[in-house]
Amino acid sequence: MKNLTFRQLKVFETVARHLNYTKAAQELHLTQPAVSMQVKQLEDVVGLPLFEQMGRKTFLTDAGHELYRYSRAISAMFAEMDDVFGALKGMERGALSVSVATTAGYFAARLLAEFARTYPQIQVSLDVTNREALLGQLERNECDLVIMGRPPAEMELEAEPFMDNPLVVLAPANHPLAGRTAIPLAEVAKENFVVREEGSGTRSAIERFFAAHKVQPTTVMELGSNEAIKQAVIAGLGLGIASMHTLELELETGRLVVLDVEGFPIVRHWYVVHRKGKRLSPAAQAFRAYVLQEGAKLAPGLTSSGR
Repeated sequence: MKNLTFRQLKVFETVARHLNYTKAAQELHLTQPAVSMQVKQLEDVVGLPLFEQMGRKTFLTDAGHELYRYSRAISAMFAEMDDVFGALKGMERGALSVSVATTAGYFAARLLAEFARTYPQIQVSLDVTNREALLGQLERNECDLVIMGRPPAEMELEAEPFMDNPLVVLAPANHPLAGRTAIPLAEVAKENFVVREEGSGTRSAIERFFAAHKVQPTTVMELGSNEAIKQAVIAGLGLGIASMHTLELELETGRLVVLDVEGFPIVRHWYVVHRKGKRLSPAAQAFRAYVLQEGAKLAPGLTSSGR
């Protein structure tokens, strides 16, 4: 691997991210033949094929997946080095990679926008994805910081809570339970529910709550996003449970209501998370401090009571 170059890795990483030579060439401002040549040279160095074509689609080989993991780690180290030397020069600059849980995406963009106005020289990338993908990124050390719900105890992580995350029961505005107060949980449990997919942090919290109260609601549909949950509830397919932080627009327009159910809201928390022992760049340190200080102010009106 002596003849491997950082440029080859960068070209490979871009192709691996897009799984498309044309898009990679556009991003890199190179011709497609030039990109193909760099990948071919890298394959010669590695001694194994990195991509395979099936029809019109490009896929990573097993060797390609392995090299992509190393390439991401090397790129992260170079970015960290750039940040560290920039800080030594007294410059507030650098790159920051933040991944957030899907539900947190409703306020994370606002949080990053405010941070970017404070630190305009820091280049920020944001990935909004599900809990399983977040845990994978943390395991592979692919991002600087993660914003998520309850972190798993079995992973070696540094996690600090910065904001309440109240889960509430949703209903369409014309639902018979709308407007009632102190609705018994047992009565609500008789209703049909639409829920998030297995592995979702919200789904796990709901299951723990109902198990603790020894009730078993009827699930009529599993859906993969908060938007899908809200649309299903509006359509009358069942009640839903979601974070108050996802409901601002629907509550303002009256398309959904929050039911006053005994035991709700389920108050969880949002955490800013990174791998234990990870050396945070100055940019990541600045963002972490900003989240802990300012994060809870970005959800006006969404108190822990949920109403």
